[in-house]
Amino acid sequence: MTTLTLTKHHGLGNDFLVVFHPGDVDLPELARQVCDRRRGIGADGLLVGESHPELAAEMTLYNADGSRAEMSGNGIRCFAQALAARRGSGTAPLRLMTDAGARSIELAETDDPATISASVDMGPVESLGAPAGWAALGAHPDRPVAHLGVGNPHTVVGVDDVAGVDLAALGRQLPDVNLEIIHPGPEPNAVTMRVHERGVGITEACGTGACAAAWAATHWGLVAAGTSELVVHMDGGRATVALDQPEPGRVTLTGPATYVATIEIPCP
Repeated sequence: MTTLTLTKHHGLGNDFLVVFHPGDVDLPELARQVCDRRRGIGADGLLVGESHPELAAEMTLYNADGSRAEMSGNGIRCFAQALAARRGSGTAPLRLMTDAGARSIELAETDDPATISASVDMGPVESLGAPAGWAALGAHPDRPVAHLGVGNPHTVVGVDDVAGVDLAALGRQLPDVNLEIIHPGPEPNAVTMRVHERGVGITEACGTGACAAAWAATHWGLVAAGTSELVVHMDGGRATVALDQPEPGRVTLTGPATYVATIEIPCP
């Protein structure tokens, strides 16, 4: 029997296990086992690193239920931290391949040696059609809604108070999309967001969701016209989204990634 070495990281409480070159294993089943919070290690997702002929590495994401996802804004920061530690490359910039395409990451040290700050070019935010089940949901017609792609699918809904919504019940009715509910504030250039992620459930933060929420907030007028950088407050903390960066039509996400532990598990 061999062992697999995994590292655990979190981005604002959205936690991931990272493994490099796991070999011939059933990755969806591995994700279900190690992400289980009672019978495994516990995480929202498993990030798998492999070599890439042109970029620093290729990252594949499996949700806690074993389903494969295209992209994670918090996950890619955690993966970048794990890769930088593995390579001994410090805060050198990284370019990674994901199922949503190539992404560039700038890293910076923080006062906490276990935590880095990472800025990720998340690509363009694109309009999508409504997800399956949306029409049957019977959403209030006065609520602003946006169906958006940030490499993965999102539905953003404006509400009066995110604390007053049964997000778990709402999310269960839309299993094929990441669902964000937002309200403006508390600062003038900020929104508050809660998220239900497909394949996982309610999480403390979502990086791609923060990008979708920031895009929606500017288009709905929840922040002042001309705002180019928004703070997105989530249950696990705050991230910053810069609009039209690094070029028009694209968004850049900045937030922390924190190393938690290194774990070895048996692998038959």
